[in-house]
Amino acid sequence: MSLATTIILLICGWLAVASAMLWGVMRVTRRHHHPHLKPAAPAKHPKVAVHHA
Repeated sequence: MSLATTIILLICGWLAVASAMLWGVMRVTRRHHHPHLKPAAPAKHPKVAVHHA
């Protein structure tokens, strides 16, 4: 195997590993992403104290 072929294979292998790691990191971050927007809660009415005489 010539030197040029070895270098090309090393570069292709490095790119394959780097892209696989990037894909895995992106997959994990998308799976564990929690949106910061909370659903709109219905308006709560304040409780009024009722005193019976």
